[in-house]
Formats: sequence, structure tokens, C-alpha cells
Amino acid sequence: MTTQQRVRERTFFGHPRGLATLFGTEMWERFSYYGMRAILVLFLSAPEVRGGMGLSDTTAVSIYSIYIASVYLLALAGGWVADRLLGPRRTVLVAAVTIMCGHLSLAVPFGGAFIWLGLLLIALGSGLLKPNIATLVGELYRDGDDARRDSGYTLFYMGINLGAFVGILAVPWLQRGDRWHLAFGAAAVGMAIGLTQYVLGRRHLRGVGEEPDHRLTPQERRRFTTLFGLGLATVTMVFALWSWIGGLTVARFALVLAVVTAAVPVAYFTFLFAGCREVTPEERTRLRAYVWLFLAASIFWLIYDHSGSALLLFAKNQTDLHIFGVDIPPGWVSNVNSIVIVLFAPMFADFFLKAGDRISEPFKFAVALVMVGLSFVVMSVAASLASDGVRVSVMWLLSVYVIQTIGELFLSPVGLSITQKLAPRAFENQMMGVWFLSIALGDAALGQVYRLTTVVPMPAYYLGLALVAIVAGLVLGACSRRLRALMS
Repeated sequence: MTTQQRVRERTFFGHPRGLATLFGTEMWERFSYYGMRAILVLFLSAPEVRGGMGLSDTTAVSIYSIYIASVYLLALAGGWVADRLLGPRRTVLVAAVTIMCGHLSLAVPFGGAFIWLGLLLIALGSGLLKPNIATLVGELYRDGDDARRDSGYTLFYMGINLGAFVGILAVPWLQRGDRWHLAFGAAAVGMAIGLTQYVLGRRHLRGVGEEPDHRLTPQERRRFTTLFGLGLATVTMVFALWSWIGGLTVARFALVLAVVTAAVPVAYFTFLFAGCREVTPEERTRLRAYVWLFLAASIFWLIYDHSGSALLLFAKNQTDLHIFGVDIPPGWVSNVNSIVIVLFAPMFADFFLKAGDRISEPFKFAVALVMVGLSFVVMSVAASLASDGVRVSVMWLLSVYVIQTIGELFLSPVGLSITQKLAPRAFENQMMGVWFLSIALGDAALGQVYRLTTVVPMPAYYLGLALVAIVAGLVLGACSRRLRALMS
């Protein structure tokens, strides 16, 4: 074998070979996640005679928001498990098995209990997987420069969206004719392929993430076991009592989850700034900048994640889906997001690599906020045209998704990279979980904000959110130099 052949074997589009393993694993996990998400609200709101849950649109969106927020809220715990107990590599393996079991539970056509169990397992598994597989990507570039790491994360993000594209294409198509559980089963098959691919390709990671960075001592492990047991028992008792007295409803649970989701990052950042001796003064300075990026990301995801709820219902009820003589499933419309990312991610990766440090991460976040705000300006116009019961052209939604996707490419892969860059050394995996908390906070807020649609016209609703994002983006852009200085 020649030297050139050996170099080719060790690289993946010029990046470490281990990126191919993580790329493929995340691709199939996103196939299952986005494929299922593309039909979840429709399943929850479909009449029982059609095999659905028979819930109202508002309740279905609340459940969707609870589920999505839980996925990312649990990412912080997933990072802690990797940091202190299992290490990122084994945590990802456990996560993949848990997610697969969750999709298998959804595929069982025997009642609501399996649906709630499936959503719980997927949320738990996704919380374990998301921060740690992203951390493993960053570890491949431990000795590399920032631009190269940004480029690698952008390629990794292309894998995410390639999986999402195929999942959104396959699962809603299988669901046609109310074959809900067949579609859920397809998501389980996708996760099984991802699990197999990860097991077979782990050798290419070359020891990255094998052990936890800060394993618990035997005394700390015993204390954790005791506290975890007490906490689990307390939560179980609270929910049992809440249900018994008749006060447990979807709306109230969504409100509690929103409060908890807001409290967790506040408590965690307070701990890092004031209560932790393992964080150095230089790391605390960088965290000050990170807090502002965290809040900006939360606003972005608050608007962006309407794709699986309000925009999906708009596609179903108010959009003409008869295209070229074929009626397409509502979930297919959002697939333009994945198509645009797959097409443009390599160009953005090359652009970020060539731009280097000339374009700062805070400025990229500001661009993302302005773009996602502009997308809802377009959505406000579309909702106004559809307010008289007229079905509008699908081009309106396609335009919204294209604009949002351009903003996403400025924020999401860069957010993964900047989190890995600014994380205190003792909390790297947990900080990747903190990044996903920004998504949890946005989605939890979505569940509460969407309740305004019962009293506010949809055009005004979209326009109000658009103005919030655009103003936030302009403010962040004006402060980008100061934030860049804090980031060192």
C-alpha cells in the first residue's frame, strides 16, 4: 500500500476517518428522529377512527413541544453521564440502544401507554446521544485550528440533514393511509442501522472518548446513587399525587417544564460562575460571552422549531399540496430544509474555512437571528393570504424553509464548534449538553407562546416573533466585537 493510499484511508473528505463513523451514526439517528417527528403532531391530532390519538391541535403542539424540549433538556444529564460515569463512546452506544427501543414501542399498535413509553425512551436516549457524539467530533480536532473544526462540524451537520431528508421522505410516505405504526417501525429500523454502523466503525475513533474525563470516586458514586434514587422517588410521588388529585393536564405540565427548562441553565451557569473551583478565571471570562450566544440560540430555536408544529399544520390545512398531479404528504414540505443543507453545507464549510477568523461567531449568530426573523415575516404574509380559507401555494412554505436553513447554517454547526471551544476543560461533555439546553429552552417557550394563537390572529403571531428575532439579531451584531474580545 502506498503512502498516498494510507493517507486516503485515514481521511474523510480531508478530515479524520473517525468523522465518517460519527457522520453515519448521527445520520441514521436523525433519520429516525426527524422521520418520526414529521408525523407526530399529525398522529396526535388525527381522530381515533383513523388510528390517531384524537387530541386538539393546541394539545398536540403542547405535547410536541414537551417532547422536543425534553430531548434537549436531558442532554445536560447525558453530558454528565459521559463526563463522570461511562465516557462519551459507551454513552453513545447506550443511547442508540435506548432510542431504538423507543421507536419499537411507538410501533406497537396497542394503545396510548406504548406511545408515551416510546416518547420517553427516545427523549432519554437522545439526551444521552446528542451532546456526546458532538463532543466526539470536537475531540477529533483537539490539536487542530478553529476553522478546520468549524469545517468538520459543518460536514457532520450535513450528515444530520442527509438523514433527516431520507427520514422525512420515507416515514410520512409509509404513514399514508393511516399506517402510523408501520411508519414508526421504519424509524426503529433506521436507528438499528445507525447502531450497527457505530459498533462496526468505533475502531476509527482511535481511543477518543474511551474513558470519562472526570470519573466519580467510589464515595462520589455512592452519594450520586443515593441522591438519584431519592430524586426519582420524589418525582414519581409528586406526579402520582398530581394525577390523583386531578390537577395533571398537558397544559400545566408544559408550563412546569418551561419553568424547569429556564431554571436549569440559570442554575448551571450560576454554578460555573460562582460555585465551581474547577473553572479557571480565563474560562469564566469566555463563559460570559457564551451566555449571550446561548440566549440568541434559544430565540432562534423558538422560531425554527415551529416546523414540526405550526408550519406542519399550516401545510396540512392551508397549503395546496397538489404538485405536478400528485398529492404529497404534509411532512414532505419541510424536507426542503434538508435538501438545502445537503447542497449548501459543503460550500458553507469551505466558506468558513477560507474566511477563518475574519467573520466572528457572534456575528454569524446575529445573521442567523435576522434570517429566521425574516422567514416569519414571509410566514405572516402567507397566513394573511390563507386567512379566508384559501389554500396558498406551497412556494410560501418553501421560501420560509429556505430562509431558515440559511440562518441555520450560520448558527447550528457554529454553535457546536464554539461550545466545544469555550467549554471549561473539566465540563466539556456537559457544556455540549448546555448547548442543547438552548434548544430545550426555545421549544419549551414555543409550547407556551403557541397558546397565544387562541387569542391572536396567526399573521400577527408570526410577525411578532419575527420582530423579536430581528431586533435581537441587530443588537447581537452591534455587540459582536465586544463578545469576540471576551472569547479571546
